[in-house]
Amino acid sequence: MFPLLKPKAKTWAKSLAHVGRNDENHSRYGWMKFAATALLSGGAAIIFSKNFLETEKRITHDIDTDYGVMDPAFERVMSHLMGPPLVGGNKVTILENGAEFFPRMLDAIRKAKHSVTLESFVFIKGKISKAFADALCEAAQRGVKVHFLQDAMGCDCIDSEFVQRMADCGVELEIFRRFNLAHFNHRTHRKLLIVDGRIGFTGGAGISDQWDGNGDKADHWRDTQYEVEGPVVSQMQQAFMDNWMQTRAQVLHGDLYFPELFPCGDKTCQMLKSSVSEGADSARLMFLLSIAAARHSIRIVNPYFVPDMLVLKLLKKARQRGVSIEIIAPSKRIDQRLVRFVGRARWGGLLREGVRFYEFQPALLHSKYFIVDEHWVSVGSCNLDDRSLCLNEEANLNILGTDFAREHLEVFEYDKAQSVEITWATWRNRPLQEKLLGHVGGIMRSQM
Repeated sequence: MFPLLKPKAKTWAKSLAHVGRNDENHSRYGWMKFAATALLSGGAAIIFSKNFLETEKRITHDIDTDYGVMDPAFERVMSHLMGPPLVGGNKVTILENGAEFFPRMLDAIRKAKHSVTLESFVFIKGKISKAFADALCEAAQRGVKVHFLQDAMGCDCIDSEFVQRMADCGVELEIFRRFNLAHFNHRTHRKLLIVDGRIGFTGGAGISDQWDGNGDKADHWRDTQYEVEGPVVSQMQQAFMDNWMQTRAQVLHGDLYFPELFPCGDKTCQMLKSSVSEGADSARLMFLLSIAAARHSIRIVNPYFVPDMLVLKLLKKARQRGVSIEIIAPSKRIDQRLVRFVGRARWGGLLREGVRFYEFQPALLHSKYFIVDEHWVSVGSCNLDDRSLCLNEEANLNILGTDFAREHLEVFEYDKAQSVEITWATWRNRPLQEKLLGHVGGIMRSQM
């Protein structure tokens, strides 16, 4: 009846069918896009929460002790609550700055007969790192079992021939959490070298030319390492194994790594490790309990002193019960200016209570040691900030005993003599820009 409309009807039918197919494809594409977006968003949320949100409850309640660090109860608490236990029969030697500790560490590697385990945060290409790489290669080539665990963030030459040469020589080399998105913000900050399971080194030093010398140059680090012999070395080895197993999923055991160790000194020691995987509040709790048990004096040297509210509260309470407190922090010579500003912003209440602050002048300060009542000393990798105490893998050597504490107090007095005291008036008159950055930067304190 309408012949001219028939072709158009067919065309419309085809068009409608095509539109239907487009709608179906569009709908299918839309759902795929939605699912992909949801998946990516969910993944990003998981990665963010794993790295930047606290998953463990932190100690928030006040801590009071009816015992001091010289009381047997303190030793029992540190042994059983913190673990591993304090053990006697150790020898601990204080090594000042790279000119002293690098030769001792390299010599130990060159004399290794059975095993070398090394864990490091900073490994920067240069003369010192080459010396370590050469020593590790030589050890591996003469049949020593060599295991090197390096943090991904602290190394500037992961993919270089420099590192590849160690692997080619037979060094078992692992990069800590290099591609682990779920925990990329959780670094190993431990500094451990154990040779033949019998001699250990720990402290704050990185493997870099900046740590070489005598700690008296403006662009070099002033730092302290500790050479250790005796039963506590097995605890140091276990701290290394903890991260090695996380990274390589391999167990290193037997006499090559854990030989029988006999007393060789008179120091009572403990190797305390702190880890996100085990509840990262361990190191923080050790500091809190030590401050709460102080009866006479507290001496702190730390490059990144950014205390949380409970640490501040316990330090103030210590002052109120008559404890003398002195703290040495970095001067303007620091690699993280914002961290310094945020830390200094928290000094006011402590200064009002009579805490005395000093800033080290000759070089970049990196030493980390803590002396309580001239009887209890904690040294190692821990900074007094949230990053060290809540996020990083850390290891501190604790030493109980008056002789060693007084020996270390001499180091403190030497560092203090090279520092300038910051009074209440000096602190109040710091530049406006620093005050603003200190308070605003405090929002990011959990990452410092």
